[in-house]
Amino acid sequence: ALLPACAFLFAGCSREAPPPLPPPAEVSVLKIEPRDTPVTFEYIAQTQSPQEVDIVARVSGFLDKQLYTEGAIVKEGQVLFKMDQKPFIAQLDSAQAAWNKAKAANDTAMANLKRVKPLAELNALSQKDLDDATGNADTTAASVAQAQANVDTARLNLSYTTIASPLRGIAAAAQQKEGAYLSPQNNLLTTVSSLNPMWVNFSVSENEFKNYRDQVAKGLIVPPKGGNYVAELIQVDDSTFPLTGRITFVDPSFNPQTGTFLIRVSVPNPGGTLRPNQYVRVRLKGATRPNAITIPQRAVQQGAKGHFVWVVNQSDKAELRPIVVGEWYRDSWFISQGLAAGDRVAVDGTLRLAPDAPVKMKPYVPKPDSLEAAPATRAPGATVSIHFAAGKAALDAEAMRLLKELVPAMKAGTNPIDVTGFADRTGNRSANVELAKRRALAVRDALLAEGLPADRVRLQTPREVTGAGSDRDARRVEIAAGK
Repeated sequence: ALLPACAFLFAGCSREAPPPLPPPAEVSVLKIEPRDTPVTFEYIAQTQSPQEVDIVARVSGFLDKQLYTEGAIVKEGQVLFKMDQKPFIAQLDSAQAAWNKAKAANDTAMANLKRVKPLAELNALSQKDLDDATGNADTTAASVAQAQANVDTARLNLSYTTIASPLRGIAAAAQQKEGAYLSPQNNLLTTVSSLNPMWVNFSVSENEFKNYRDQVAKGLIVPPKGGNYVAELIQVDDSTFPLTGRITFVDPSFNPQTGTFLIRVSVPNPGGTLRPNQYVRVRLKGATRPNAITIPQRAVQQGAKGHFVWVVNQSDKAELRPIVVGEWYRDSWFISQGLAAGDRVAVDGTLRLAPDAPVKMKPYVPKPDSLEAAPATRAPGATVSIHFAAGKAALDAEAMRLLKELVPAMKAGTNPIDVTGFADRTGNRSANVELAKRRALAVRDALLAEGLPADRVRLQTPREVTGAGSDRDARRVEIAAGK
């Protein structure tokens, strides 16, 4: 009886087996390998004709004919306008007649002097007669010179009635119509702007300029030899202009009104594709960042204390690692602090990760650039950044392209979309708060215009309105899949 009782006792004290542990999360892992990485700098810019000439009437009179097509390319020396020449022909004829009269008087005076001079030497005529003849010859000679100047002036004024272009370029609209009377008060006819080469101007803020020099001084950026950057132009349709340019001018003075330094690029434009006052993006290439660490943007997440990534430690377990991000490089971030050579960073599959959770790794395989820009899904907390020009809250063509690529993946999900605006360090705080809000609103409105439901888009207020990283990186709106 004792054994059954003991058996019953042990049976009552036994416990159920613990449930099996969940399988390790499978993630794609990128092993950090620092390498020299090309660095590009991109700015919003505006084209400018290097030579823009106002075509004006140099004499007063009636405009007779317009001889060019507005908006067309004109050649150097091509006649653009003709004024009524009849009054100027009459003035030339009158001046020529006056010259003939003066010349005849001078011929008579010279002949008289020729007769008087030998007679005066023989004392047949008085010295006064010689002086009078000499003075008359000189006076009539001066009259001839004056008459010749009047002829030259009349001929020059007549030539001014034919108005030609002094250079090859594009001619603007005519400012005067045929039959209009031209005077010094309304003598502007049109403007001709040269197209080849084309200047492209952009501005760099004081903070950006200082940050660049500091990074060069510290060896974080190595500029091209002689600072000879290659300048690519990105047009409004996101196409790249086929010819590259060079920096030809850097303003040595800081502009206190704009808070920027002006930089100019000269680009060959033989076909006249670029026109004055177009907005383009300038991409400066040639610099490198030695021993740089870059990771895909989607591997970087945003937490309450800043950016972080998931790292797989030596025990093949997940570890949360705070990082400091630098500039954006293509679809990756430069990492300033937090990662080192040999670290294994989780890129995809981070949704199931938790500290010390076991991990099943597979190598990260980069996708083509066209696919990297629009990943199919993003884990909660992963962010995409839309960047803005200094002081601006308008989306440029690149930002709109990126948003269009992101929206299909957002529509496929159900998570709310958090939109957070930031500003750089320039300006006062109240103005930056307002600017960051307007940037976030611009992104929200663009998402709604692309068909994203309004109830899924949430505007968020950042804990600190000044964004992390450089000024260029700080001017952004972060889009994150919320919870």
